[in-house]
Amino acid sequence: MDDQNEIARLRKEIVRLQGLLNQRTTTTLRPTQSDTTPLIENHELITDCCRYSEGLMDEAAVRKKWRLSEDVYTRLGENEAFIEAVEAERIRRTRSGATARERAQVLFTTAPATLGTILNNESMSARHRIEASKELRQIAVGGPEAQPTEERFSIVINLGEDHKLVIDKPIRPTPSNDEVVEQELIPMIAASKQKDNGGGEPL
Repeated sequence: MDDQNEIARLRKEIVRLQGLLNQRTTTTLRPTQSDTTPLIENHELITDCCRYSEGLMDEAAVRKKWRLSEDVYTRLGENEAFIEAVEAERIRRTRSGATARERAQVLFTTAPATLGTILNNESMSARHRIEASKELRQIAVGGPEAQPTEERFSIVINLGEDHKLVIDKPIRPTPSNDEVVEQELIPMIAASKQKDNGGGEPL
């Protein structure tokens, strides 16, 4: 009889300890939503709050992204340290130009629709429609074709018997060509060519 009582007592103790263990595990893995300390130190969240204040994100998007409950959201709005961190980051973004760049990127996404309206508007002048088509092509192509034409130095020397010496280099360096022709030397080369040729005609 005593053995059965002991077994029953041990079973109750096991159940109690298991409950305590489960409670501790839940507390460790799921901190209470009122604990905003980790959020205050989250730089990405602070940046998103800056974007909200700058009109680049809406409140619903911020809350959905970070899964902020009403209680946590309210506590963050009342936390002076968090507010100061957001304000400091907002000033930094303004001074660094990050805010202006992101606003420009958002506005630029509307450019194709505007250009398309001009292109398809038959009442617009042909010139405007052609310019719109060129701009749309630049946006659609991207890559090397969208890069501005670089300033180049080009010279062709006729050596006779269909032999030519061709020099064609960028005046300023490019990622694929680090050879540079100084722009100041070009007038000197032209003057030297005229002197050598006697008549001032290109070679």
